[in-house]
Amino acid sequence: MTGVFEALRATALDLLTGGDVDVSDPVYARPVARLSERAGSRLAAMEPGRLWPDLPPADSPGNVTGSHARLRLIATAWATPGTAQHGDDTVAAAVVDALDVLYERHYNEGLPETGNWWFWEIGTPSHLSRTCVLLGDRLDDARRKAYLAAIDRFCPDADRRAGNPEASESGANRADKAFAVAFRGLAGHSAEKLALARDGLSDVRGGGRHSVFGHVESGDGFYRDGSFIQHGDLAYTGSYGLSLLIAVAHTLALLDGSPWEVTDPGRRVVLDAVERSFAPFVHDGLLMDTVRGRAATRQTFSDSVAGHGATGAVLLLARCAPEPYRSRFKELAKGWIERGWHRPYLDHADVPETRRAVAVLNDESVEAAPGPVGHFVFPSMDRVVHRRPGWSFAISLSSRRIAAYEAINGENLHGWYTGDGMTYLYTRDLGQFGDDFWPTVDPYRLPGTTVDTREREDLSFRAHRPDNAWAGGAVLDGRYGAAAMELIGDGTGLRARKSWFCLDTAVVALGSGITGDGGHTVETVVENRATDAEPYLGDGWAHLPGAGGYVFDGARTLVETRTGRWRDINAGDDTSGGRNPVTRRYVTFWFDHGVDPVDASYAYVLLPNASRERTRAFRGTRPVRVAANTPGVQAVRARGLLAATFWAAGEVDGVGVDAPCVVLVRRAGGRIHLAVADPSRTVETVTVTLDRPARGVVRADDTVTVRPCTRPAVTVALGGSQGRTHAAELSVTAPRTPRGGR
Repeated sequence: MTGVFEALRATALDLLTGGDVDVSDPVYARPVARLSERAGSRLAAMEPGRLWPDLPPADSPGNVTGSHARLRLIATAWATPGTAQHGDDTVAAAVVDALDVLYERHYNEGLPETGNWWFWEIGTPSHLSRTCVLLGDRLDDARRKAYLAAIDRFCPDADRRAGNPEASESGANRADKAFAVAFRGLAGHSAEKLALARDGLSDVRGGGRHSVFGHVESGDGFYRDGSFIQHGDLAYTGSYGLSLLIAVAHTLALLDGSPWEVTDPGRRVVLDAVERSFAPFVHDGLLMDTVRGRAATRQTFSDSVAGHGATGAVLLLARCAPEPYRSRFKELAKGWIERGWHRPYLDHADVPETRRAVAVLNDESVEAAPGPVGHFVFPSMDRVVHRRPGWSFAISLSSRRIAAYEAINGENLHGWYTGDGMTYLYTRDLGQFGDDFWPTVDPYRLPGTTVDTREREDLSFRAHRPDNAWAGGAVLDGRYGAAAMELIGDGTGLRARKSWFCLDTAVVALGSGITGDGGHTVETVVENRATDAEPYLGDGWAHLPGAGGYVFDGARTLVETRTGRWRDINAGDDTSGGRNPVTRRYVTFWFDHGVDPVDASYAYVLLPNASRERTRAFRGTRPVRVAANTPGVQAVRARGLLAATFWAAGEVDGVGVDAPCVVLVRRAGGRIHLAVADPSRTVETVTVTLDRPARGVVRADDTVTVRPCTRPAVTVALGGSQGRTHAAELSVTAPRTPRGGR
């Protein structure tokens, strides 16, 4: 088996260091120089016996993990050709001496877990296992056995939690552990550990119950609708989901072609997730904060950094993925890199990432994929994304199923309203949410939210799930969408019904039934944009360069400069932000509903990337009409399209329903296109009555029954559909045999 392990280590070194590159080529000289500089800085700051004074390992397990991360960085530089540290015996000795200190005092098999289990069972093992592989023969047998014994104590396999054996690992935690066990197996030439890593991804010992290669119907992992959940009820595609993607990519690549190659056919679940779960949330190289939870408050982990992580993982997956995944992954990554000008990928990528990126960028047979265009609903995690060429619009909802926020481990201290309908408008202004947005934005005035302005205390070890059942929406022909949320305030009597109607060039937002108590002012925020641009205010409209146009009546405007500190929103052991003040300028549009409003309402239109002239013209011609905005129904009309949120049985513009639901109806080319969903998941059956005749059924989902006539009745079986959209297409001219349906 010696030759097998040697080949496997060669693969590992290629993954970790990028192998031999031509450092005379500036493209490769830059990442090598960055690595060398960072490693040199860490080496210079080391103190014998104390490691790094700014990271005392005795203070917390997070500092132990942080110390191991720095040692892995130095070991990577030592093993990377072209760096100042490459092959230097003094450098290797310094790393080994530091590993001895950490093992003897802070991380060995005889210690109990204290504090956050993650540092003991995932954070430190993932770094230490790779450091052992990087150092190779520079570790004598006694040291190697000791270090690996510590890993085996806290991360023996991917299946169970060492500190709580009754807990089965799932989602990202399982993938991360499999990744660590794989490198530990290589470091110790253990076929058993490598098999445990491979089988852990599939949860062989658990019968596949927690496999990362299977769709889940509850709990952590990927859902069939593209959602990703971690911690049971949180939308975490861009944080834990990203960790899973990265860990799986590295584990698959490491074991590819070896006796432990991952052959589980279920791995297509992760491969499919690249386009189904991740791509809708990547806007020009940025991984949207709407699915990053508390990780959005990590100063060094911005949306562009997360986007780079997704790009690197997708490029690595392409290395061993079968077709058509391989080609498609290269196209996606190339597009993200080429459009990600805000934080150029090659200016920050490490050596192996640079090699993979350059290969794709220089391959003329690979055509850069454009950003996806369409409307995407993720019912299982209460998220909606609307995408058009040049802009994207995301909505963060919450319900009794999905938490509005998570604030644990000292992170996300001001995240009170991030799940209350916060909206994210992405245009060509790629620095909107990534450049010191979170510590400087007014947390009581997040875009899209309706809030009770009472003063809040910092959050601490809390995840809040509101009491509302209604959150979600429907999508018509993959192009148009309606989303809605019944807002129930966190600890207050605030109530509101909120809808968003997403069209070709506009998003219409309606609110009704807004009621508050407790003597507090209630506000709805149209926009709160970090920008140096000057807003132009017209009569019932406004224009903001870099964002677009806004149409509203009665909204107020504020231009202010705000200062904050990252440390004030994130005090995590290993993610704590800086204490230095940061400043950004904001333009805010909002509605003031007054103190303790009763049945207040609002309506506004967003026109992303619109010019001042087009915004003025939109206000004058009103191509989109608000058909209703009451506590019973909210609806808009636009170019043959009716989109409506029926909070109860009712009728609007001739379209009626006998139960609550979201409906979109579009007439075009002699056809009637219909989409229906139940975001509340409380309705078994709804009948939609249309206002125009239909003579036949072109196609219909098997949950949809159509009775063509002068006023067609469409009955939809909603029960058990988990908030998904049901669709049908009717003919207004001549009957046809339906494809599907009943």
